[in-house]
Amino acid sequence: MTETDELLRRIAARALSESPHLPAPAPEARLAEAEGRLGFPLHPLLARLYREVADGGFGPDYRLLPLLGPDESVVGEYLARCEEPGEHPMWPEGVVPVLTWGCGMYAAVDCFDENGQVLLFEPNAYAGGPWDGCWFHDSGSLAAWLGTWLAGTGWYEEDARDGAAEPQAWDRAASRLSAEA
Repeated sequence: MTETDELLRRIAARALSESPHLPAPAPEARLAEAEGRLGFPLHPLLARLYREVADGGFGPDYRLLPLLGPDESVVGEYLARCEEPGEHPMWPEGVVPVLTWGCGMYAAVDCFDENGQVLLFEPNAYAGGPWDGCWFHDSGSLAAWLGTWLAGTGWYEEDARDGAAEPQAWDRAASRLSAEA
């Protein structure tokens, strides 16, 4: 069993313990449809989460969004954010929102990063101009981000806030956003 297999086993166990009525895992056809609509493949670990654990409904606080759907979904939110009109792009290509924190904030996975870094989009302080100041680096990898959830040590955990690392400004935000302009 690989480290990734073990991580997925632990995630599935926690997901089932917190929500016995999880959505079914996403079939291969649903994953292919989502990736087709996005125009790029999901990060491999993210794809496995949807394919092997559930089509959303588990994870930190507000829980992962489903891949597709009439309501909030990974694909729907990504496409909506990328289509926002304006002089300054707000959403980088290949960064998919996977969880809403509320108040317009999202946890997002960079599918173009080999580790699947997790980013935080926090638009509430936006005052016009470029959006790069609204992007924060939450975790260097999706695996590590999920590990903090399993351990209860994420910045969003009320009991862990004193020792949890706060997201830092994403140093590649400006270059990733300007590459699309």
